[in-house]
Amino acid sequence: MNIQRAGFVGLGLMGAPMAANLARAGWAVTAWNRSPAALEDFRRLGGSAAEAVEQLRDEPVIVFMLPDLAYIEDAAAGLLASWRTSPPAANTAVVVMSSVSPTAVKAFGQKVRAASSGHAVVLDAPVSGGTKGAIDGTLAIMAGADDGADFRRLLPLFEAMGTTVRLLGPLGAGSLAKACNQLVVGTTTAALAEAAELAERSGVDVAALFEVLSGGLGGSRVLDQVGPRIARKDYTPTGPAKFMHKDLTFVVESADAAGAAVPMARAGVGLYAELKRQGLGDQDLAVVRQAISNLSRTGAVSATERTSS
Repeated sequence: MNIQRAGFVGLGLMGAPMAANLARAGWAVTAWNRSPAALEDFRRLGGSAAEAVEQLRDEPVIVFMLPDLAYIEDAAAGLLASWRTSPPAANTAVVVMSSVSPTAVKAFGQKVRAASSGHAVVLDAPVSGGTKGAIDGTLAIMAGADDGADFRRLLPLFEAMGTTVRLLGPLGAGSLAKACNQLVVGTTTAALAEAAELAERSGVDVAALFEVLSGGLGGSRVLDQVGPRIARKDYTPTGPAKFMHKDLTFVVESADAAGAAVPMARAGVGLYAELKRQGLGDQDLAVVRQAISNLSRTGAVSATERTSS
């Protein structure tokens, strides 16, 4: 399979720099995006544009980077219909790099296999590192593939976008790993936001507090990257906070299937549901501080506990 050509679906905050890095690495990338402005920007970087996702049907690999699996299935409907009429070349790879349900992505894999008469395979390869990692090409990529040979064949593609690339297991394992990542990121960010609110209301400088924390056991990449935005109350989007609610819901879903207790994830689902109810979901993840501040002002400190119970 010649994998120096690729289709790319979704040129958002993460997808656009990821596709650009592929093009810079020498890949012939043809992209589709709902917004034509993003396609024009991608053309200026040397990429090509497709008018419809089904026009990517003959690409050896098609990457999807859309907000959730429902968006991917909607975008891929014409593609799968095309394959039902005329199957693609053998070993065509459909790579889901979005944060999606580990259970649902397995079902999507079955749909793709059936529509393509077994000629196309789905891998899940969600990413971590935020927009900075996407721009710098330093993403962590967590992959799931039923056949390790498919993963190895796609390593050059992954390594054009990330520096830490691991095969975690069969299809769905990458999404489970991303769910675990989001459990750590979402709850850590919430803890930092709570610490910031407590410190400020007690007369302690938040930036100074975070500087001290970074030099001790409380230090983390979450503190390094999100902490300054929490301290400044800078909620300019680098990725919508509402997606954390979705991702933590996947943690709970997976935990229920595995019989694992996830009390922190359940509390996080409640908190980020509250954030969305407050109308803050389109702002940066750091806006969880504002959500907590609003709870403090209204005296509704136990609201998230009621939601998560």
